[in-house]
Amino acid sequence: MTETIELHVLGAPPPDDILLDVRNLRTTFHVMDGDVPAVDGVSFQLRPGRSIGIVGESGSGKSVTALTIMRLLDIPPAEVGADSEIWFDGKELLRMPMDSMRKLRGNDIAMIFQEPLTS
Repeated sequence: MTETIELHVLGAPPPDDILLDVRNLRTTFHVMDGDVPAVDGVSFQLRPGRSIGIVGESGSGKSVTALTIMRLLDIPPAEVGADSEIWFDGKELLRMPMDSMRKLRGNDIAMIFQEPLTS
């Protein structure tokens, strides 16, 4: 799978006391009926040793936010906004080579999938 993301000039890395810094995250899906914005301008920070819960109605973009951070969406049909930034442990994930991203997943960063029947 070949992935091309057109990106802007990066902002400054977050301070050392910020583990995850999501800036202006925008994810759109290009489908036959047009473009569907799934995440529009989400920003948050997480410090080491802390947790974050993302809550919202069904279809509000919670899972797409997490899948975008983990870079688990197929591009296309998904597209991440050119001005979006995802910093994790001082590294900008959207600009990281996919091989490096795969090494991070499971070891340094992970996602807990929601199972509706057990929650």
